[in-house]
Amino acid sequence: MRNVLESAVSDPWGTMQLFVDGPMHPGGTEATARLLDRAGVGADTRLLDVGCGSGEALESTRERGGTAVGLDVEPRTDGIVRGDMSRLPFAEGGFDVVLAECVLCLSADYPTALAEARRVLDDGGRLAFSDVVVDGEVPDVPDAMAEAFCLSGHRDRTAVFGAIEDAGFAVVDSRTRREDLLEMRDELAGKVDHERLLGLLGERGERALAGIETLEAAVESGRIDYVSVVAEADGDVGAGASGAAAGTGAEAG
Repeated sequence: MRNVLESAVSDPWGTMQLFVDGPMHPGGTEATARLLDRAGVGADTRLLDVGCGSGEALESTRERGGTAVGLDVEPRTDGIVRGDMSRLPFAEGGFDVVLAECVLCLSADYPTALAEARRVLDDGGRLAFSDVVVDGEVPDVPDAMAEAFCLSGHRDRTAVFGAIEDAGFAVVDSRTRREDLLEMRDELAGKVDHERLLGLLGERGERALAGIETLEAAVESGRIDYVSVVAEADGDVGAGASGAAAGTGAEAG
């Protein structure tokens, strides 16, 4: 039993996959549908889903009359292209929408990943993404936990929006979905008595519990946020941030 718990603490992301229904990102399929709506995905839309997982967004795009290609570093089903977001195996201008839900933060080279998204988009194409952002310093939590909750990479809100615009995108719709983080937390809490289980691990469990409490406080205060963004390829590479980071608003529904 202890070995199982030790493994769970070492791999929080893998553990969460056992308990979260649907896609492994806050908001699940409903959040994906809203983002597709805002990106104008419909009949004849050519969509690339980077980090597509099991392909729920691909199916939704096809139901809308569009065509969809999925890419993942570890494809789970047939028909999904194996590849990395920093080196997309597609020609220039081949897509109208690049979808990236909770994956850009995983890139070791954030600017290159954004540049690749811009390269494969047709003029006027749209990058539709959601990700965790942080205002100020990233909370001090165990490394495995920081990685699992997308806090180990390019996280500063202002820097994220600046990088988007530097890559040749103009942010046209930015919304905060912090409530999706809280709902995901509540879903996990309803399925796992993590306090009791981590209490069995002694000092290591105490550190993990302290990290969870730190994360919860940061989310509830708004220091950690979850944003859902649509940005249009405008070709003005290097424009810099224009205040979009500060102008986020809550998304209805």
